[in-house]
Amino acid sequence: MSVGTLSWLDDLRAKGRARFAETGLPSRKDEAWKFTGLNKLRALGLEPSGPPHGLSGLSGSVGPLPNGVALGSLAELLRRNPAIVERHLGKLIDVDRRPMAALNTAWIEDGLVLIVPDGVVLDRPIETTWASTGNETVYPRHLIVLGRAAEAVIVERHSSKGGFSNSVFEIALGAGANLRHYALHEESEAALVTTTIAAEIGRAATYQTFALTAGGGLVRREIEARLVGEGGSVRVDGAYLVDGRRHADTTVLVDHRVPHCSSRQTQKGIVDDHGHAVFQGKILVRPGAQQTDGNQSSQTLLLSRDAEIDVKPELEIHADDVKCSHGATSGRLDENALFYLRSRGVPEREARALLIQGFIDGALDEIDHEGVRETFKAAAAGWLAKRVAA
Repeated sequence: MSVGTLSWLDDLRAKGRARFAETGLPSRKDEAWKFTGLNKLRALGLEPSGPPHGLSGLSGSVGPLPNGVALGSLAELLRRNPAIVERHLGKLIDVDRRPMAALNTAWIEDGLVLIVPDGVVLDRPIETTWASTGNETVYPRHLIVLGRAAEAVIVERHSSKGGFSNSVFEIALGAGANLRHYALHEESEAALVTTTIAAEIGRAATYQTFALTAGGGLVRREIEARLVGEGGSVRVDGAYLVDGRRHADTTVLVDHRVPHCSSRQTQKGIVDDHGHAVFQGKILVRPGAQQTDGNQSSQTLLLSRDAEIDVKPELEIHADDVKCSHGATSGRLDENALFYLRSRGVPEREARALLIQGFIDGALDEIDHEGVRETFKAAAAGWLAKRVAA
């Protein structure tokens, strides 16, 4: 059976096409896109140039899979077992509110699928590498479903040379499940990347995601995490290294729908040259979601007069027994610390590099998977080495 003959999938695509035809690309007039423009996309065109790349060899990266685990290509699973995909695909993403998700839905073809049964723990990370060599336009669609008390680690690496990638993740975590989700962006300045993540977190489940943005001409990550079971926990952390005329945008909504849940949003970054970074973080506490514990934090180092950071923290609270807070700082390197290092014989360029490395390492130290942490630290050190050598 061809993917195109599935009536429910055709209906899902049609819904995405119809909604995107109504909205078109978001513009700066849309509040959620106030700080990020997509004018560069108009020159590329929006019709896909082929399927997304990056799924080869997935099973081999984690060794033999436990019984019941589905891991691989969305297109392949739609051919072999479409019923299991139908149960989940398109159920969590709201195309009416998210035009980039509507555009992705219109062109659903392939992506990563991971379905883990109750109680199964994958003891090795699932690693994917996404790359293109030209001006491809691709729409990866990913589906992650963890059953009760299941656990997994996903690591994405992005290294495209150009083009446009607009991906969507739908993530459903059962009671007691634990997903750690990491992304490393090292694309060239010619690459434009948008990612929309919709995650639903069940009772006592945990979703942790960390993205290091050290590349791309434009990288926007939009995350909506919904806590639907008591005792659930969400962490949305990240670091960004923005130079040249690059643009990095992290937009987060954590939706506390039930009592006794916690969330944390922490972003830390460095902006140099004419770079522009954006962090929009919102905590929504719905009526009845008592004993919510939510926190946001943003810290940015601006290394040039032309560097720019826009931060928009937001709390919307409809319950009276909660603990929620947010804080944001931006500024230059600590001149006292710089003077201290220089007074001890450290050349100015090296002293600045040491202070920058220490600042960004403070964010990367929050990654609780050792292998991923070291990989991300190496990427950050590589970015910094290029800056020091320039």
